[in-house]
Amino acid sequence: MTNFPTTDEIARNVREALDRIGVSAEATTGPVAVHTPITGGQIAGTFANTAEDVDAAIGRADAAFRGWREVPAPVRGALVKRWGELLVEYKQDLAVIVTAEAGKIPSEAAGEVQEMIDIVDLAVGQSRQLYGKTMPSERPGHRLAETWHPLGVVGIITAFNFPVAVYAWNTALALIAGDTVVWKPAEAVRLSAIATDALLARAVEEVGAPADLHQLVLADRHAAAAIVEDDRVRLVSATGSVRMGREIAPTIAARFGRALLELGGNNAAIVAPSADLDLALRGIVFAAAGTAGQRCTTLRRLIVHTSVADELVERIAKAYGTLAIGAPTSEGTLVGPLINRASFDAQQQALRDAVEQGGTVVCGGERVLEDAAADAFYVQPAVVRMPAQSQVMHEETFAPILYVVTYDELADAIALNNEVPQGLSSAIFTQDQAEAERFLSASGSDCGISNVNIGTSGAEIGGAFGGEKETGGGRESGSDSWKIYMRQATNTINYSGELPLAQGVEFI
Repeated sequence: MTNFPTTDEIARNVREALDRIGVSAEATTGPVAVHTPITGGQIAGTFANTAEDVDAAIGRADAAFRGWREVPAPVRGALVKRWGELLVEYKQDLAVIVTAEAGKIPSEAAGEVQEMIDIVDLAVGQSRQLYGKTMPSERPGHRLAETWHPLGVVGIITAFNFPVAVYAWNTALALIAGDTVVWKPAEAVRLSAIATDALLARAVEEVGAPADLHQLVLADRHAAAAIVEDDRVRLVSATGSVRMGREIAPTIAARFGRALLELGGNNAAIVAPSADLDLALRGIVFAAAGTAGQRCTTLRRLIVHTSVADELVERIAKAYGTLAIGAPTSEGTLVGPLINRASFDAQQQALRDAVEQGGTVVCGGERVLEDAAADAFYVQPAVVRMPAQSQVMHEETFAPILYVVTYDELADAIALNNEVPQGLSSAIFTQDQAEAERFLSASGSDCGISNVNIGTSGAEIGGAFGGEKETGGGRESGSDSWKIYMRQATNTINYSGELPLAQGVEFI
């Protein structure tokens, strides 16, 4: 059985990490309890911002924007670079806090902080490459060009499962774009947010940047409503459920603000008859069971060719039986806890629904380690064989459940991949180049991320991250994602001394 730390031990480790980062004890001794999913116990307390506090924070960020937008982009990059250096220095401390609050095993927590460091590296380079185009004009003595300018205040709403990385994805690019930020983190991971914000504050002070360009608000959804509603917030980048997206998107659109939405996943992988099953097995198990199934890119649906389905399912079930489940702080643990009871209840309901809809539970699904951690929720990852058409597979459950269906023709497998309302990540395991190309083609996967011979999770910083349909259409991280944080202007420069009109129009 895994060795469980006590709640006091976790709290002490977190407090020591916060001390090293420079967060005062006063900031973590407020009236709002912070619990760890490792034991379910309280490890700290924080303050709670009011609606008035949030309004004031937006005001400060808006005022800071007026000066920050005038700072040359490479100079703005110097701030982001210093932030990255501090993230490197305090990587392990921040990872300790992420493990305590989100329940991630240490390698995943450290990997999340590494994502922050990676996006900072990308953003620093991008600060010297905010390129526009020059286009030929139809009029003699004229030049057409596009320029990119800072947008304004960016509101960032993040989820519990990636408590710091997604904030960094947005903030690193927003800052080099000349924007300021207001951050509302998930209520379950407030200590991670406080620590991350403290490191940015230190970087701001050391490089002499405006102190108010970043604002952290620890508020519930009602108090933080102004982030969605206020005209001063030009872009809202929100990560969460489809339900949340449906609620906030109309409000943002009504005031003609911009929305960058990263919502539900419900990701699938196809396993073709030519697949390397050893490779597929490793990719499937990590994507489906890693982070206790609490990634937006978690593999939730497996679409397997009939000829290899029985063998592969048997191998997955055997691999699941070897997964070390327990306190993420214990050496060798691979699967940590669910974030809370609500996640456990949702998993149990989904399994009941699956069975009612004709599914057969191959393995897993039960709560484990209840005697060792009565107030925490650890589960055995589940594998469920399902009929091809089942409503439960259309709904994303944020827990480790892998639904398995079979197919005979690749076109049918692609149709199964695409039939759900979400469209984030997808994958195919095949050694057939033609199958891979069909999956990646315009008539293949309809997801924002389409992989070949790799699982659905584990995206790299260099590529744009995001999905289609109910996933929201947003793009973060690499490629040209920086453009969402800026406004584009088309410029016409007349150096001819004449005034010809476009399209041959004549006017006195």
